[in-house]
Amino acid sequence: MMRKKKILLVDDEQSILNSFRKDFEYEGYEVTTAASGEEAIMKLQNNHFDLLVTDLSMPGVDGIGVLQEAKKQNPEIGAMILTGFGDMNSAIGALRLGADDYLLKPYDADEILLRVKRCFAKQEVFQKVKLYEKILPVCMYCNSIRDDTGTEPGEGKWLKMSEYLHRKSGVDLSHGICPECMAKHSDDYT
Repeated sequence: MMRKKKILLVDDEQSILNSFRKDFEYEGYEVTTAASGEEAIMKLQNNHFDLLVTDLSMPGVDGIGVLQEAKKQNPEIGAMILTGFGDMNSAIGALRLGADDYLLKPYDADEILLRVKRCFAKQEVFQKVKLYEKILPVCMYCNSIRDDTGTEPGEGKWLKMSEYLHRKSGVDLSHGICPECMAKHSDDYT
């Protein structure tokens, strides 16, 4: 069973927290709310969240401050900024700081749910890409390794394993023969 996605919802208006909490929970998300930026930062420090949905303009620590702390704690957290029309420059600044999306007031429940789903879909794609980047392409015949460093995936140069290891780690390798291979190939050396 897949774990529920965890959302931290931050707004200084209790009615918005209550409304979106119901909508998000109905969609199957686990929701934690915070009524201030300071409360959100405390919750970010003690919990893991997949998505931050925060109002931009709040007294004290604003949505930008919450976003910065969220990205510091977990660079992969998704982030959506809720903003009024007059805050567009701040919303653009939030996007530059790593927010995935912003939504203008007044909020439409269907629109925000669609954007939350898109944000989670984007996260899944990035997670798959990271997983595939960790897979090292090795030739099944000669055990050469394709080094895609600095090239498009699949366009790299095929290197012998020893050369690849030397380039990546700086370690020099010596060549020898293990006892099993020596026994198997001893006729080759007599």
